[in-house]
Amino acid sequence: MISGSFRQISKQCFQRLGSPVPSTKHLRFQNYGSDVIVHSKPVKLAFVSYESMKDTTQNSQMFPIIIMHGLLGSKNNWNSLSKRIHKETGRKVICVDARNHGDSPHSSDMTYQHMSQDIVDLIKDLKAKKVILIGHSMGGSTMMYTALNYPELVEKLVIIDMNPVRISPSLTEMLKIFQAMKTVTLDGNPSLSKARKMADEQLSASVHSERIRQFVLMNLVEAETGIYKWRVNLPVLEQNFAKNIAVFPNSEKKVYLGPTLFIGGEESDYLKKEDHERINKLFPTAKFQYVPEAGHWVHVDKPAEFLSTVTEFIRSP
Repeated sequence: MISGSFRQISKQCFQRLGSPVPSTKHLRFQNYGSDVIVHSKPVKLAFVSYESMKDTTQNSQMFPIIIMHGLLGSKNNWNSLSKRIHKETGRKVICVDARNHGDSPHSSDMTYQHMSQDIVDLIKDLKAKKVILIGHSMGGSTMMYTALNYPELVEKLVIIDMNPVRISPSLTEMLKIFQAMKTVTLDGNPSLSKARKMADEQLSASVHSERIRQFVLMNLVEAETGIYKWRVNLPVLEQNFAKNIAVFPNSEKKVYLGPTLFIGGEESDYLKKEDHERINKLFPTAKFQYVPEAGHWVHVDKPAEFLSTVTEFIRSP
């Protein structure tokens, strides 16, 4: 349980414009919406901060933790774990929505260089000298890129089931998911639960995993009464996936010497033991831990084991 002194501070740094009501009464679904705003510069990320109202002097002097979700995820996926990480470590925990995800601004630029710069700008806004970075999947790549290029800002690094030297075969399934999301149509004026059920039935034709469908459907939101949209910037994600998201940028001349932990799922193919030697060229101090009976979503499959591993690493000297 979280103590009564705990508080969750939400920072929505961007407010989307409302989508216009379609002229037809039957077509009530907007795949891309009319509220996509393009930014070529770093964006102000939406985030939630987990902190205590009565921080001790020691806690207030500790560097904060920033967490970024994976592709098609959001800060909401980390709500429970963020509270626990804050409680176990005494550190402020900040969960962000990556650009083109959740409540953060949409942008036509979707590279790890851009996503990393968003994190750097957030660190500056927080007036933090250093931070601990935690990232899952796409968020993991963002945090790795940040540590390699801005090592002076990073106290420790935690990467969850992501690989900077090899592309997982499973990652190519995202193209199928993008295509399935684009073909969803909703008629009538359904409630949100009904709309998600209707979308789920359509997605199931090509996305056979119920778990993945439920994860994707968290992005189906109501813009106005009876009008739905994907809150992720689907066109930009699809356009940049193969070249800028699935592939980690060439970083052969970069190195991060700070404490680093890679956490993999034993049932996932994203992070393999044969990759360790190449990864250690980028992260010489990296340690690797694998969670039994866990897949790519390690923190979801085995939250207790994940929490224990992460907090022990954060608390270690």
